[in-house]
Amino acid sequence: VNIDWHTWQPGIRATLMFIIDEAKREVLLIRKKRGLGAGKINGPGGKIDPGETSVQCVVRETQEELGVTALNPVHHGELWFQFVDGLRMHVDVFVATQHEGEAVETPEAVPLWTSLDALPFHEMWADDIHWLAPTLIERRHFTGRFVFDDDTMLSQSVEWQGL
Repeated sequence: VNIDWHTWQPGIRATLMFIIDEAKREVLLIRKKRGLGAGKINGPGGKIDPGETSVQCVVRETQEELGVTALNPVHHGELWFQFVDGLRMHVDVFVATQHEGEAVETPEAVPLWTSLDALPFHEMWADDIHWLAPTLIERRHFTGRFVFDDDTMLSQSVEWQGL
């Protein structure tokens, strides 16, 4: 599948949040219970509502999925997904090192505090191994472009900004 990323436009805009407990070197992940990627481990997040900024969305979605409020989220990257079936998604990725509340299971997600040194890539989307660890551990900024056929990643590229 050849994609002209210079003219590519998303059909859906969405967000992902990764809350890090620096003292424990853990990140708050979820096991999705429904929707795109159900059964997989990911960060909380979801579709941006009309009139909502990506920061407002990622805080709201994290509250809805886990009962936790991320404080001072920092934008770290963008994911561009093209699916063979036509789905086109742009995802803003945020990291927060402070939060309020205790993570609880909801109808959407099961919370999973996970060691930064043992991210469960075998249970995650295939693209995550290409960008997630450097983003969380080194706080690097990136743009990732991925083509998927359902669950199968057909191509990937990640560009890193700065150190």
